[in-house]
Amino acid sequence: SKYGRTEMEEAWKSMEVDILRRLHKVGIPVPTPYAFVEGVLLMELIKDSRGNPAPRLVDVRFSPKDAEQMLKTLVHYVAKTLCEGVVHGDLSDFNILIGTEGPIIIDFPQATDPANNNNARKLLLRDVKNITYFLGRFNRKLKKYRYGPEMWSLYENGKLTPETKLTGRF
Repeated sequence: SKYGRTEMEEAWKSMEVDILRRLHKVGIPVPTPYAFVEGVLLMELIKDSRGNPAPRLVDVRFSPKDAEQMLKTLVHYVAKTLCEGVVHGDLSDFNILIGTEGPIIIDFPQATDPANNNNARKLLLRDVKNITYFLGRFNRKLKKYRYGPEMWSLYENGKLTPETKLTGRF
């Protein structure tokens, strides 16, 4: 029904805002949500060092060393997000902005709770693979890392913490 669709949309909006606030509280760089206007979530504008809208990860070129550091940073954020009970579900080089302080993760409408979704493992593995393969274009050795399976195994066994140092070996 029209009422049911409206209620579902309101729940979805609320969920994304709640996730953004939760992640921000634990130090994961996400935009600050401000309000909904005509069904659109208004958030903080992420800027680059010149004050322009920040580029997406896909629009940035990296040296091999910078690609490796970026991957480590993003994998750490994904692990912290998982510890907070969230799997992004659509993380890729299109959903990460490069702001003045580093990467900012955006676009959480498909986020899911790993404890309550049978597909969470598959989504997490895909999220990590997406960023690993993108950054692997700038540093081929990155493609050998298996951060996703390592992270999920630690999570499943109750051993993943926000401070866990992942090796990429599994």
